[in-house]
Amino acid sequence: MTQVTEAERARAPRAPRTSRRDSAQESSVAYNVVAHVLLTLWALIVLLPLVWVLVSSFKTTQEVLGNPLTWPHHFEWQNYANAWTTSGVGRYFLNTVIVVGSALVIVMLLGAMCSYVLARFKFPGNRVVYYLMLAGLTFPVFLAIVPLFFVLQNFGLLNTLPGLILTYVAFALPFTVFFLHSFFKTLPYDVYEAAQVDGAGEWRTFFQVMLPMARPGIASVAIFNFLGLWNQFLLPVALNTDTGNYVLTQGMASFQSQAGYSVDFGALFAAVVITVTPVLVVYIIFQRQLRDSVVAGAVK
Repeated sequence: MTQVTEAERARAPRAPRTSRRDSAQESSVAYNVVAHVLLTLWALIVLLPLVWVLVSSFKTTQEVLGNPLTWPHHFEWQNYANAWTTSGVGRYFLNTVIVVGSALVIVMLLGAMCSYVLARFKFPGNRVVYYLMLAGLTFPVFLAIVPLFFVLQNFGLLNTLPGLILTYVAFALPFTVFFLHSFFKTLPYDVYEAAQVDGAGEWRTFFQVMLPMARPGIASVAIFNFLGLWNQFLLPVALNTDTGNYVLTQGMASFQSQAGYSVDFGALFAAVVITVTPVLVVYIIFQRQLRDSVVAGAVK
């Protein structure tokens, strides 16, 4: 048998091999292309209806019914004035701001305090209270309509904005406690001890030390609560039948059905734009806090 020297082995041609790094790069490029295509399609699915509604809000009813995909001949800014005054959207908007704003402040304050106590302090019944809060997430809203109706009626709060505010707070509180519990639980205990050593009481420690540290979680749950409360329809319809106290969801349904086929579609689309705008503004302002909370939750 002939022995192959090291020099001959070095001179011998090698068979081509595909590098693992090259194959990984190719798969990564293919994944990025597919992901960008899907995200672009999803963005178009979401944005095109919004653009169509915005453009239609500047059209007359004849233009909307004639060819809804055309550009308006003249921008009818009067549609927004008609929607705000004639159709009552201004009053509905003010009622919604009062109800949602008040409920959001109350539920965030109570939810933050409750979740902080459940996460940082040990006492008899701690887990029982926490699991009862979680049980509130599994309770369907429509099952509580009839009991809520009679409870609010007995307290004289039926068909009133304060009654609607309290109902919103009750249904948003379990989710708020569940969401913020994990944030307060992961906060460093050393910071709490340092505040206690410096002479801060429990209230000052909570509001000036622990609450600012949980700001990303608070911003995120506030956005989620705002979206849910702003778009709430079932509770107002069942518990708030007074037309003077209508919120936007009720007002939009009433506006759409009050005149049958003679609806002012230009004003209707303008009212839709007015309804959607606060949600977009809130998200644009707090999108950084929402992103930071998602990243923090992924790291934890």
